[in-house]
Amino acid sequence: MSHRVDNFCSGPAALPTAVLEKAQAELLDWQGMGVSVMELSHRSQEFQAVCDTAEKNLRDLLGIPVNYRVLFLQGGATLQFSAIPLNLASAGQVADYIDTGIWSRKALAEGKRYCAARVAASADASGYTSVPPESQWQLSDKAAYVHITPNETIGGVEFDWIPETGDVPLVADLSSTILSRPLDVSRFGLIYAGAQKNIGPSGLTVVIVREDLLDRAQEVTPTLLSYRTQADNGSMYNTPPTLAIYLAGLVFEWLREQGGLSAMAEINRRKAARLYAYIDESDFYNNPIEVSSRSWMNIPFTLADDQLNGRFLNEAEESGLLNLQGHRSVGGMRASIYNAISEDAVGRLIGFMDEFARQVR
Repeated sequence: MSHRVDNFCSGPAALPTAVLEKAQAELLDWQGMGVSVMELSHRSQEFQAVCDTAEKNLRDLLGIPVNYRVLFLQGGATLQFSAIPLNLASAGQVADYIDTGIWSRKALAEGKRYCAARVAASADASGYTSVPPESQWQLSDKAAYVHITPNETIGGVEFDWIPETGDVPLVADLSSTILSRPLDVSRFGLIYAGAQKNIGPSGLTVVIVREDLLDRAQEVTPTLLSYRTQADNGSMYNTPPTLAIYLAGLVFEWLREQGGLSAMAEINRRKAARLYAYIDESDFYNNPIEVSSRSWMNIPFTLADDQLNGRFLNEAEESGLLNLQGHRSVGGMRASIYNAISEDAVGRLIGFMDEFARQVR
């Protein structure tokens, strides 16, 4: 096998090598059937078993209560920006959004197309370096839902608590933090996540929705965006992303083999703490995010001299450290250290950063 580099991409992100090796071994002949899993009918008993096993393992990993439905959908988390207001709010009903960065603002902009979406709190005052404290939120009395982005992939800002919204459903875009640690799903009305970070390849979106929220959709909601339709049809109203579901299922199995989400949380905590500690102790690198709001998964940092950014990226790639460039909207660097990124990989990144800083002084 050719050498596997350390891929710090924010998404599509690194997948566990063991998962890719299993998929490779099964690619031409899945379970002795003489065909690839990609070639199975989604209506077959065999593929239904793939879906059922994937859902069971996801439920076990997250401890999903029985009154929540798991949907395997398409269109990315971005399509859910539209689906959520269409399914959970009436056309003129208020929905509260907490603005913590680019992705929450994109969700808000789309929400305004379908309901009276509004900003209930914003991180703008801090320059998007911290999550606004819950005491400053100005929530509506009868909102259809409260939307949060618990981890802003681009800015590296993360909630370190789950807000309390009473009877108003809490909706969360967990694309870049799901499965990185245990989660109390019962605190949320709806969770959604694009797969291409901690779940599997791009092309799949997981939605976990409480059953009592399935029948609120506006009449204009497209059939394929209806949570009720997808739930009643086992996410197979039309052909689902079969390969992505199969691969996600392999990732769920891999996570269970690692010891589940409590074990992953300890690893992820150590990875993030080690990288942040190095950055904080350095006078060459800087992370702008307040300590209490720092992301475990996406760690942005800048160099003392932006003129060195190109050289840093080129030499990092030559060293087998890929996709460290920050998002075009914020610049700098970003290391995304999802579940598939090992502690050794973080160590190699720190080693390179240290050597680079010494060389350019």
